[in-house]
Amino acid sequence: MRKAVVLATIVLILMLVTPAMAIPAGWIGDANGAKTLKENPRAPVNFAWTLLCGFLVMFMQAGFAMVETGFTRAKNCANVVMKNLIDYVIGSLAFFAIGFALMMGKDWHGLLGTTGWFLTGKAYDVSTICLWFFELVFCATAATIVSGAIAERPKFSVYVIYSFIVSALIYPIYGHWMWGGGWLSSAPFMVKLGHGYGALDFAGSGVVHAIGGYIALAACILLGPRIGRYDENGNPRPILGHNIALAVLGTFILWFGWFGFNPGSTLAADQLRISIIAANTNLAAAAAGATAMFITWIKNGKPDVGLTCNGVLGGLVAITAPCAWVTPWASVIIGIVAGFIVCYGYWFLEKHGIDDAVGAVPVHGFCGSWGLLALGIFADGTYGVYTTQPPLVRGLLYGNPGFFLCQVIDVIVNFAWAFGTGFLLFWILKKTIGIRVSPEEELIGLDISEHATVAYPNFVYSSSMESETPFKMK
Repeated sequence: MRKAVVLATIVLILMLVTPAMAIPAGWIGDANGAKTLKENPRAPVNFAWTLLCGFLVMFMQAGFAMVETGFTRAKNCANVVMKNLIDYVIGSLAFFAIGFALMMGKDWHGLLGTTGWFLTGKAYDVSTICLWFFELVFCATAATIVSGAIAERPKFSVYVIYSFIVSALIYPIYGHWMWGGGWLSSAPFMVKLGHGYGALDFAGSGVVHAIGGYIALAACILLGPRIGRYDENGNPRPILGHNIALAVLGTFILWFGWFGFNPGSTLAADQLRISIIAANTNLAAAAAGATAMFITWIKNGKPDVGLTCNGVLGGLVAITAPCAWVTPWASVIIGIVAGFIVCYGYWFLEKHGIDDAVGAVPVHGFCGSWGLLALGIFADGTYGVYTTQPPLVRGLLYGNPGFFLCQVIDVIVNFAWAFGTGFLLFWILKKTIGIRVSPEEELIGLDISEHATVAYPNFVYSSSMESETPFKMK
């Protein structure tokens, strides 16, 4: 049966790809770059900048893998890194075949794109494919966010299906609404409300992070908590990660990669605003990390390493939308608020029975929404819509309450789309193939039960299960 499914999948892919390969040569774009170079001699500089930043963002996959692995147990280490690997593998193919066309293709009624399937036809073009690669690594970031939140419980097969659906449909459609000329950014009523522009998101607080964060929230609710996470009275019990050093290393990798994420979203090296974007990115991360450290220090008497790492990441998420449009001092405020959101958001979810293994929902979901709102508040009118040209973007504090309302609409739509589609996807999977491994498989660890391997063959970790009594699942 499994061989038949694999064979059928290969045949389906060939059926889809073969007609696309047969498009006449005259219908392609500038595939060798000669026309682009002739029209814009400075194009190589911007190509190199965009691709280099894309490479940095791609390396963030390693950062996510280290953070998630460090925050989870040794018996699930191989499973966690495998999921971070496979969502980039599956996401690359899904975004190539379907997702990019839906996101950046010719607009259809403000809802989705309709051209560029398989990067054929006019999409077989150096400029288009440069953009495709940069958007791909953003898509992969959105997909991998869910991995950590739902760690140590789901079937690996479910994660493969999830990775395809998110990369092909859920992320690209919302991405089109914001970055592909869709209704949230370009509809006449939104542009009128914002006084020259609709909802904005410079580098993806909403498009990337909140989408991944709220899908993760839906998945956590449907999966239920890990065995041993709550006692028989419903009180939370900590499940410690096996390697905090890996988590800190992953945090540094992500912080470094974010300098591709945010400044790279100019898509042009000649946009000198990149210096301010980089400074804002760093300051928000530092402010949020310091805030989370002091909150845990005051609350527990000791500064918490894990929540400090998540504070840094929450600050990075929050500044991602407004990074080009706000001042450095505003970035510090945005980061401070993000630090509070990360800590109290995590404790709120924990109190209400939602087991987010790495704190991904408050970091990416809640801080992503805050980033969208912060843009609507602090945009200072010194930079335009992705350029130095007017209209310049102003927020609530600078006399444009209409733009703040655009951002509020975006936050609501973002949550409804991500949580709604995520819940539907995992509910369907739960009712059909099932989304969670058996209690016996969970106790022995997903490395063995899902991959027949262990990450540390000379390390005995059976003792880690001694405190894991299989209480009745919530």
